[in-house]
Amino acid sequence: MVNIIEKYKSFRAEKLNNLKNLFEELGKGQKPHTLFISCSDSRVIPELITNSNPGELFVIRNVANIVPKYDNSDISATVSSAIEYAVNVLEVQNIVVCGHHNCGGCAALHLEEEKLNDKPNLKKWVSLSKDVGQKAREIVKDDPHKLAITTEQLNIVKQLENLMTYPFIKEKVQNGKLKIYGWYYVISTGEILNYNYEKQVFEQIT
Repeated sequence: MVNIIEKYKSFRAEKLNNLKNLFEELGKGQKPHTLFISCSDSRVIPELITNSNPGELFVIRNVANIVPKYDNSDISATVSSAIEYAVNVLEVQNIVVCGHHNCGGCAALHLEEEKLNDKPNLKKWVSLSKDVGQKAREIVKDDPHKLAITTEQLNIVKQLENLMTYPFIKEKVQNGKLKIYGWYYVISTGEILNYNYEKQVFEQIT
């Protein structure tokens, strides 16, 4: 705790003055352009990897960047209510679902069920993507590295599909008022791959 307090003091002393005008403006309200849904992993920092200032991103973070389907949203009203607020109140122009390499939440999809019995909430949460794990194992059989990447990327695609089960999102996408992106972040290199809907593959952003 001492370390994080010292970091706050450093922020006040070294950075806050440079952002004074921005913070004063943000104190009046927010108008983010993008809803960014990412994993809670400490290595994934939306504002850092997008080089964004405060106020640009409305961020939802959870284990394995999962989006419950609209008819299953009661499992996590926190996620669903944040999506509603971002799209219907803040009227964001974009939604990014950002998964990443070496995701522990996705790895949990391949664990034997009893290994998660002591983590009941995590078990219930990742079960929303259990079909992703099954599909990945059907595609990749003997290579653990490829299985991990395949699972992580298939999981992003599933969340993109789940977003489209929200009627207000589907309507805005069809009307051209909202764009949805699927990103795969490679932590070790800082590279981001964007999902190409037509080709159904992830391509590096250049």
